[in-house]
Amino acid sequence: MSACEDLAAAPADIVPTPPTDGCADCLAAGSRDWVHLRLCLDCGHIGCCDNSPQRHASAHFHNSSHPVIRSYEPGEEWRWCYVHEAMG
Repeated sequence: MSACEDLAAAPADIVPTPPTDGCADCLAAGSRDWVHLRLCLDCGHIGCCDNSPQRHASAHFHNSSHPVIRSYEPGEEWRWCYVHEAMG
């Protein structure tokens, strides 16, 4: 694994912001067309993964510059830094 200061500084977890039952942006558009969910470890935004049609988690990074997400899928604990393209 690569050394990444953003991954090291990110909290282990954060309280998700509502809605918490899916991708916030998809739900706002009336869609449930996501593949997997990602949680922003800066603000708690839940977005859909890059395999989803809208790629809202990546869009959130590009709009907010919040660098680290973690999987919001049950049983998955991995984290990803968009800036350094590093997994932790």
